[in-house]
Amino acid sequence: MAEEKRNLCAQIPISLHSRVRQEQEASGQTLSEYMTQLIIEFYQMKERYQNMNLNTKTIAFQVPVGLFEEFKAYLQRNNFKQKEFFLGCIQSALAKEREADEATADPEPLETE
Repeated sequence: MAEEKRNLCAQIPISLHSRVRQEQEASGQTLSEYMTQLIIEFYQMKERYQNMNLNTKTIAFQVPVGLFEEFKAYLQRNNFKQKEFFLGCIQSALAKEREADEATADPEPLETE
């Protein structure tokens, strides 16, 4: 059985209304179907974003244009994604540091009887 429906009415800017109507007509859906889809997708996206941000942090920095272009070409040649590349670099640097720390750590004294 279909879920009961209720009307939702809100004043929005004319420019936004025009855009929504154009997209809705292009979709082939009724306005009710289109708005339902938009709202459902919005809440799903919001949920995914909130869940994703619980366990991740963003790192962002700027580089010179030439270096960026060279880097993008490198990624393409080697079939890497930016995230994959930088995660690999970070993990490699941390592993090298752990190895260096372990190599310089004082060995435990041997027990003698």
